[in-house]
Amino acid sequence: MSKGKNTVTYNLRQGKQVVYKGTTNKPEKRAEEHRDDGKKFTSLQVTSRRMTDEGAKRKEENELAQYRRNHDGKNPKYNKDSDG
Repeated sequence: MSKGKNTVTYNLRQGKQVVYKGTTNKPEKRAEEHRDDGKKFTSLQVTSRRMTDEGAKRKEENELAQYRRNHDGKNPKYNKDSDG
């Protein structure tokens, strides 16, 4: 794992709906990978400043927990488990 601050959190959106939350150090490449995997979305929105991998993972976990609190305990469409 890198100690540098080069990782961001992001949301994939289908219109106004969040369909995935994740972390990456290359947003454009990651969007392409998601499309290649068959995920349907209209935009990738970066939701944080650049931080360490560990910091980004913690932020992602917290954002997913908050999402579940606001959506009857459910994750975004493409997130499979509680930590992304």
